[in-house]
Parts: sequence; C-alpha cells; structure tokens
Amino acid sequence: RYEQREDFAVVMQPFFRNTLLPLDSTSKPDMSFFAADCFHFSVRGYAEMAMALWNNMLEPVGEKQTYNNFTHDRSKLRCPNPEKPFLSTRRSSGFGNSDLNVEKTESSVPYWAVIVTAVAGVLVGSL
Repeated sequence: RYEQREDFAVVMQPFFRNTLLPLDSTSKPDMSFFAADCFHFSVRGYAEMAMALWNNMLEPVGEKQTYNNFTHDRSKLRCPNPEKPFLSTRRSSGFGNSDLNVEKTESSVPYWAVIVTAVAGVLVGSL
C-alpha cells in the first residue's frame, strides 16, 4: 500500500520473532524481566524490548536481527551510522524499486473459511 510513497513507510521489526525466554543462573525463567502477573514485562523487560526495537529500526531491511538476547547490557544499544543517519526502510535499504509486489499476494485462506469459522465461534461461544 505504501511501497511507492517517499514520505511514509511501514517496516516490520522482527526482533521478537525468535526470542527465547531469559533464564537465570539456575536455568529457570528470569522473573526480573516480568511483572507480578508473570505475563507482562517489568521495567527491565520493557527496557530490553525498547533497545531491541531501536536497534532493529537502525538495521537495514533484510539484515534485521530476529531475536533479543536479554543481556541487560546498555553497550548493545546502537547509534545511527554517520553515513546513513536515518531509520532503515525498504527504500533506504536499497529495495526501493524492487519487483516485489506486496499488494498482489493472494490469501491462502479462502474467504468462506473465515465466515464459517466466525459463525462456528459464535455458536460455540453461545453454548
């Protein structure tokens, strides 16, 4: 949708795709990264995610890190490259006029399957 725009871009940041649960010294989940509900992140966890997101935004498309190592080390926070002092997009990463046609991809799920699933969900939910 925005592929041809020069003033706007949408870029997926995959830093959380292959992230593993952080472990403590006893190989158990490190709870210091999580809030009391054991689901949401703590301040420390959000700081790690923020650093990973920032680093991902500076990495060129096609070379983005797909994991977060949870090391709580501020030295892993990257600064913009002086030659490219901007956030990386497809266009700034050299894919501006590629033959990739994102708009024309056909869904692998037939439209009727979505309708049937929605109706079945409503019926099961009402039971």
